[in-house]
Amino acid sequence: MKWYEDDRFWEVMGPKMFTPEQWQKAVSNVDDIEKLLHIEKGMAILDLCCGPGRHSLEFLRRGYKVTSVDRTAGYLDELRSRADSEHLPAEIIREDMRAFIRPSSFDIALSLFTSFGYFDEEENFQVLRNIYASLKIGGQIIIEMMGKEIIARIYQKHDWDEENGILFLEERIVHDSWNRMTNRWIKIDGSKRSEYTFSIRLYSGRELIEMVQSMGFHDVRIYGSLGGTPYDQNAERLVLTAVKKT
Repeated sequence: MKWYEDDRFWEVMGPKMFTPEQWQKAVSNVDDIEKLLHIEKGMAILDLCCGPGRHSLEFLRRGYKVTSVDRTAGYLDELRSRADSEHLPAEIIREDMRAFIRPSSFDIALSLFTSFGYFDEEENFQVLRNIYASLKIGGQIIIEMMGKEIIARIYQKHDWDEENGILFLEERIVHDSWNRMTNRWIKIDGSKRSEYTFSIRLYSGRELIEMVQSMGFHDVRIYGSLGGTPYDQNAERLVLTAVKKT
């Protein structure tokens, strides 16, 4: 089983990834996305690899039509529960992002929080092909991740933090000439120890631009944050936007 197919990984490490602070950030994230893409209420949005739905829920609250896709049942259950409690009309689909496609259906496709680059190169291209096919003419994609240049600038091989008595240890190993990074995460909660290793593809700004252009996207732009800052030596994230024109 591949790491991204292991529901136990997402269940155990979910609290580390989706902290209360990350949930709060979803509001400002959506503010920034609205400005960056100049989108209008009522548009159809695909939140691909949506996780527990931080951004899906915020877009729904603002009157957008949102289709939330993820393969992890526990995350989708949480999203469904939150949406039901707020009486939000969520469309929730359990599907692998390599397989999900709905031709010419969406105005916006979201790939946020480093949810692109899990697979080998051909499968990553397949995800982009699916997104391209699923967008309407004039539809926009936004990808947000940690860029290779940023990781090189802030790289630490080992890191740890502790919260509420739970200890998280991280080890990062760059390999394949900076094309991939293997991460080893260890969670220690009292006498209980969980350990997972996973690998993701690292993209530079130029590599991601060329990859998206090869799919047929136009007006491809990159930024250093969702706020639209430059992708330079001070960049916080790698953010790409592009338009389907044909």
